[in-house]
Amino acid sequence: MFGIESLSGNAQAVALVGVVLLEAMILYVGYGGLEQALGGYVVDLLRGE
Repeated sequence: MFGIESLSGNAQAVALVGVVLLEAMILYVGYGGLEQALGGYVVDLLRGE
């Protein structure tokens, strides 16, 4: 998908770790934004308010 398989062993490992860390940061920011935008609404909905 990213052409990582064409790299050598160590470079492939570093690239894979980098991709996983980038994905984790994107998800962290994305879920944080969703929580900021919808968190209060969901809590009120669950409380029945």
